[in-house]
Parts: sequence; C-alpha cells; structure tokens
Amino acid sequence: MNWTDLNLIPAMPEIVLLTALCAVLLVDLWLKDNSRVITHYLSLFTLVLTAATQWYVWTPTAVSTFNDMYLADGLSQLGKMTMYAALFAVFVYAKPYNRARNMFNGEFYTLSLFALLGMSVMVSAGHFLVAYIGLELLSLSLYAMIALRRDSARSAEAALKYFVLGALASGLLLYGISMIYGATGSLNFAIVLANGQSGVANGWLMKLGLVFVVVALAFKLGAVPFHMWVPDVYEGAPTSVASIIGTAPKMAAAVFAFRILVTAMNNQHADWTQMLVILSVASLLIGNLAAIVQTNIKRMLAYSTVSHMGFVLMAFLSGSVGFSAGLYYALTYIVMALVGFGVLMLLSDESFECENIADLAGLNRRNAWYAFLMLLAMFSMAGIPPLMGFYAKFGVIKALLSASTAQNAAMAGSTYIVLAVFAVVMSLIGAFYYLRVVKVMYFDEATHDQPVGSNYAAKFFLSVNAFLLILWGIMPQTVIDWCARALENTL
Repeated sequence: MNWTDLNLIPAMPEIVLLTALCAVLLVDLWLKDNSRVITHYLSLFTLVLTAATQWYVWTPTAVSTFNDMYLADGLSQLGKMTMYAALFAVFVYAKPYNRARNMFNGEFYTLSLFALLGMSVMVSAGHFLVAYIGLELLSLSLYAMIALRRDSARSAEAALKYFVLGALASGLLLYGISMIYGATGSLNFAIVLANGQSGVANGWLMKLGLVFVVVALAFKLGAVPFHMWVPDVYEGAPTSVASIIGTAPKMAAAVFAFRILVTAMNNQHADWTQMLVILSVASLLIGNLAAIVQTNIKRMLAYSTVSHMGFVLMAFLSGSVGFSAGLYYALTYIVMALVGFGVLMLLSDESFECENIADLAGLNRRNAWYAFLMLLAMFSMAGIPPLMGFYAKFGVIKALLSASTAQNAAMAGSTYIVLAVFAVVMSLIGAFYYLRVVKVMYFDEATHDQPVGSNYAAKFFLSVNAFLLILWGIMPQTVIDWCARALENTL
C-alpha cells in the first residue's frame, strides 16, 4: 500500500468518531460520579459531529480506499446515518433509566461508541478481514455492555451465553472465509466475485465456505435456528443495552449480509437463495409462534425481532427490488423498536423495572401519551396501515410477487407466491401478540400504581420518533427513494 497516495477522506467519519471517542474516554477518567452528565453530552456531541462529518464527505459516486478494502458508497452512507440517529435516540431515552440503576457511567457511553465504530467498519468493508474486524469490535463491546450491571446474575448469564455463542459464530465465519480464500485466492469482495464468475475459483470449496458464512450471518441477524441467544440477551440485559442491541446492529447486519452475499458471492446466488428460504420461513414461523406465549415483553420483542429478520432475509430472495425492500424494512424496524424500548425505559424507575406485559396494565389511565406511543409502535410492528410497518411488509411481499414473474428468477414463480402468502399469514398471526399489548394498556386494570416519570427531553424525542412512524407510513416514498438511491450508488 502506497501511504503517500492514500485517500483518507472516505474514512473521515470513522477517524473523527475514534478521535472523539478517545477524548470522551479521557475526560470521563477525571470526572466525579455527580458530573457524569458531561460524558452524556460529550457522547451526544460525538454522534452529531460524526454525522456532520459524514454529511460533509458524502459522495454521490461510490469510492474506495485502502486498496479497495474500505468502501464509501450510498449503502454505507445511509447505513451509518441511520446508526448515528439510532444511537443518539437511545442515549437520550436511556439517561433517566441508567441514572436510576447506577449505570450512568462512562463505560456505557464509550462501549456504545466502540460498538458504533465496529458497525461503521462493517458497513464500509470491501474485504472479508475488514468486515471481520468490524464485527468483532461490535461483538466484544456488546458482550461487556450486557454485563454492565455487575450485581445482576441475569445480566452476567446473558453476557456469558452471548459470548459463547458469539465466539462460535465468529469461528464459523472465519472458517468459511478461509475456504473462500482457498477457493478464490483473495479476500477482496470484488476479486472474489470476479474469480467466481470467471470460473477460476474452486466451486465446491466456495460453496462449502458459503455455508459457514451464511450460518454466521444468520446468527448475527438472529435468524432461526441460530436465534436462541436473542430472547435470553434481551431479557437479561438492561433495557438500555437491549435497545442498542435491538436497533442499530440490525442495520449493520443487513448491510453486512448484502456486502457478502451480493457484492462478493453473487455468483453463488442460486445456492444462498435456497438457504435464505429455509432461514426466512423458519424465522417467521418460530418467531411469531414463540412470541405468542411470552409474558415478558422484552422476550416478546426478542421473538418479534426474529420474525422481522425473517422478513429482511425473505426480501433478499427477490433480486434488486427485494434488496431495496429489505433495506427499507431494516430501517423501519429500527424506528419501531426505538419507540418500544424507549417507552419501557421511561416507565421504569429506581424501584420498578417495566419488563412484563402485565406491567403495562392500565397505562392509558396512568399516562395516556406513553400508552399512545406504545400503541403506535405495536400497530406498526403488526403492519397495520397507515403506519410505517405496513408499507415495510407490503414492500417485501410486493417484491416477492414481482420476482415470481421475472424471467431470471432464482426459483420457480410459484415458490415466490407461496412465500408471499406465507408472509401474509405469519403477519396475521403476529398481529395477535402486538394487539394483546394494546389491549392490556387500554382495557386491563392496573396491577400497581407506580407513578410514571417525565423526562422532557426523552419525551420530546420519543414523540418525534413515533411521529415518523405515521409520517413515513403515509408518505413512504421519501425513505424508499433513499434506499433505492443507496443501492444504485453501491460498489
């Protein structure tokens, strides 16, 4: 690599993020416990500064640097801006929650920012090892964050389970990468694709490597049958940490899957399509059925996440139209999940943890506004119009039906139609447990008279967050265009 000719401009957001992160880390060392609010505002400033840098270096044409190992294109830029916004919202919502649980410390913010750095590297990776480095930086940060409450046995257990299963998934990913390297002689996405299409690569070894890579991707997305860590981690982790795990990393994982499956392994399209059919169908079926029997709302949201990731994977089956629909669905899920987790955090205080569905009983009479915001989140996740979640599901189903008539469809047209019908049926089943939450809030008698706190900053941002579900549901074309342009400008 010729360092004198190296173009660092595309990587400026990550450089700014890392520099500001180090500054936050150093400043926090000198702060007393009653001054931690400085760390909070410095972290918010770091996100704003990084987003501003990303906006400043935004490029309408895709570029690469570090010998094509780092990509700056529409997909990475949209993914990063989504992740910055999601983490900013979590920081605002989590402030009163963390204060009440002695978690209002520098570790929460610095580990979150390190996780964001890992996600940013993941979505810009043009090389398998760069993608792996970003993935591990994200994973190691999350392992530590889940166990932040050192006095909680549940948190320690969840962190250990996630660590063991995450290490296994990372090993499988590395094993698959090594096979792909042996088959193609390179780890650069573009070269792997070119060698695979030209027939230079060892076909059988590449297929075997693809199997291991898809398994690792399924684990990171939380797809069945590699989903068992999701409910345990969501339940055991503090809600502020669960809100991070359940939002921004989903966008990173979706882009990561696109980079590997489409950018690097598109010549194996017929093979990974068959695997994604099984993963998506199983995720929709198990995720929705398991969510019905949950009484803990965080476990319910965990199984809900599994089913939503099934929709994202199903979108990948439909070609270019499906990729856009999958990206839109991932973005939509983040907006919905932020509202749901935000309400749970604002309903919790020093002596009360809102984590069971029964804890929401009679919420409409205790705080009608929070009940309405949670209603919007639940209705959107159920896919009820005119909210954003409806159009996300409709977009995936429409992409499947469009693929059924395409001449170059990877599967028989009838298969796409069956998948579309199955997705509709699973959405109807999933609506039950979302509507149950609404029923509990509006029609059940309260089981406690716990007062509902009011943090005005969090309440304002949460209201804006929920308003987007309505606005982008009624006028979805703006976000759809963002996703379409991002994919058009992709290396």
